[in-house]
Amino acid sequence: MNPKAYRDPESGLAVLTPAGYWAFIPKPLPHQITWTPALVSMMAEAERDLGRLSSVTGAFPTPQQLIQPFIRNEAVLSSRIEGTRASLVDLFTFETTKMPRPVSEQSNDVREVHNYVRAMEYGMNRLQTFPISLRLIRELHAILMENVRGDILTPGEFRRSQNWIGPGGSTPSSAPYVPPPVEEMHHALDALEGYIHTDIDTPALARAAMIHYQFEAIHPFLDGNGRIGRLLIILLLYEWKLLPQPLLNLSVYFEQYRQEYDDHLLAVSQRGDWETWLLFFLRGVSEQARDAVSRVERLRSLRAKYQPFIAAARQPDRMTAIVDYVFTRPIFSINQAADDIDIAYKTMRDYIEKLIQAGLIRETTGHARNRVFHADEVLNVIRGIDEIT
Repeated sequence: MNPKAYRDPESGLAVLTPAGYWAFIPKPLPHQITWTPALVSMMAEAERDLGRLSSVTGAFPTPQQLIQPFIRNEAVLSSRIEGTRASLVDLFTFETTKMPRPVSEQSNDVREVHNYVRAMEYGMNRLQTFPISLRLIRELHAILMENVRGDILTPGEFRRSQNWIGPGGSTPSSAPYVPPPVEEMHHALDALEGYIHTDIDTPALARAAMIHYQFEAIHPFLDGNGRIGRLLIILLLYEWKLLPQPLLNLSVYFEQYRQEYDDHLLAVSQRGDWETWLLFFLRGVSEQARDAVSRVERLRSLRAKYQPFIAAARQPDRMTAIVDYVFTRPIFSINQAADDIDIAYKTMRDYIEKLIQAGLIRETTGHARNRVFHADEVLNVIRGIDEIT
């Protein structure tokens, strides 16, 4: 790491370690933000768009119905930034059959994405009784890294050795960024936890952006820092009640602008360029909030399309539960649906046939047993596409 590149003392300090390489120690938050007109305008836009998402979500007939598919989409996208190749279809299929699709290189990928889902769901449930904290972050990391690549790198524990960020083959001396040494890392984490729990007069979205930067700058794990850092954004917005449900797929924005994402984070450390990072982050919140609104409204329209079919059923209450289940899990098996809704297998099988006749779902295996069903229209809305693929 070149210490001359890190020239803003307000952001942090480059220090020479006893091992002879340089590392960066970010200055504890809060950072004093200069609220330029551009930043004020972007903040107002992001808050407005996020507020509209909350409003639209609250107006959805069954808001809880949206959680599972949106979480899974975020899991796929956040993991893809780290190089996984598993798709949303891969994930739902894995959860239905407990087997990855028959592409060997995707086997570990889909398990990693599934672990992200587990970590997100665990975090949301944990927040009902326990605040975001270093303990919770370690718990999330343990789930994320369980039985996948990187599980030998102390899952659920902060690193006890130096790591670095750079291209393959780089070392702490040649890498463009080296996080704080272990002792300084713990001090930085304690300060970050204190900031998270401090009630200060800074807009929540700006706080979330600063916390994300700080976490990534500290880089407290040997692996999984990016995914935990992105998961932390959603959990913060959820805990602070900016999001009634975790429907903001911010990772699609970070993936689309991956190089800018990396460059803006590094620019904060090197030059103290907080404004550009905050503008980038807020623009992403705004864009993805609008995208989520569009998808929620499309799902609502699609759900209304099947209301006459539900009303005509012999038992409309039961058919409502089954159709709503399809919107929650657009890839499923009869056994899975029967267990989740608590309906007898033979009864569920009969309902499934009616859903096929209505065009809501299709069978995809061609088998007589262990059949898997896809609700293509629902799945495509969640993925943000219009065609069946």
